[in-house]
Amino acid sequence: MSAEDQGKIYDVAVIGAGPAGLTAAMYCARAGLHTALIESISAGGQLAQTEHLENYPGFNQSTSGYELSQIMHEQAESFGVETIYDEVTSVYFDAQPKRLNMAFGTLVARAVIVATGARPAKIGLPREDELKGAGVSYCATCDGNFFRGKDVCIIGGGDTAAADAIYLSRICRKVFLFVRRDVLRATAIYHERLKALPNVEIVWNTIVEEILESDGMVSGVKVLDKKMGTRQVIPLSAIFVAIGTTPNTEFLAGSIELDMHGYIVADEMGKTSVPGVFAAGDVRTKVLRQVSTGVGDGANAADAAAEYLLQLA
Repeated sequence: MSAEDQGKIYDVAVIGAGPAGLTAAMYCARAGLHTALIESISAGGQLAQTEHLENYPGFNQSTSGYELSQIMHEQAESFGVETIYDEVTSVYFDAQPKRLNMAFGTLVARAVIVATGARPAKIGLPREDELKGAGVSYCATCDGNFFRGKDVCIIGGGDTAAADAIYLSRICRKVFLFVRRDVLRATAIYHERLKALPNVEIVWNTIVEEILESDGMVSGVKVLDKKMGTRQVIPLSAIFVAIGTTPNTEFLAGSIELDMHGYIVADEMGKTSVPGVFAAGDVRTKVLRQVSTGVGDGANAADAAAEYLLQLA
């Protein structure tokens, strides 16, 4: 039976249980608001896939992203947050209260905080989808151990790609890091660490043009050296893609303003183009997407939602 069928109307519905959503839900519940937290899989989002936290204050010893996400979820529920494991498939924001259509029911709430985050972007090559799970991966910490002692590559040049290279260097024989430009976008601390790793080779000005396959598994890549104009085939067992993210906003379907890349347009307090609807975390248009900025977004959005409900009352 859906929440609507039971006549239940929440003060706030938070969609997504990553750092932003967990923080928003906790702040809302602590403010005395009847809060629902909707998550399709499990709490944590991309944070739960992070092997080791280094840049989140107070958690640099041995805490993994999964551990932190579980702590945050337990803390949110301790204040009365109701977790609903379901997927929001469409929304209706034009009325009050707002309606969220889910796979197994309908939920209504007076205010909504969208914190659905973003998913890893694809490189868009033939065989990419076909070989996902057969050598193509978007999570080094999830799948790296399957390729222990083998040669692998990472596509990307940011913090995620650099961190993946460091992680994979500990379990793989050789790690190629293919970078489209002649510099890394990763923060400076990663540069020195990568240089010190004897089995990591950074290949500059390089584009992966083709994924090679043998017996249903990745067998290598064909790459283009943009500077020299030459191509070569490099035998590999796995390709780890770390080229950015795509926002999880398809379910919004024109109900709210998005930017040209599909991220929700919202101000620093999370206010969107629709009164009573707020955005927090990686799903929002912003420069820096980190656990710390997601937590800050969640707190701001919760405060803005509480203020909205006060005015509504």
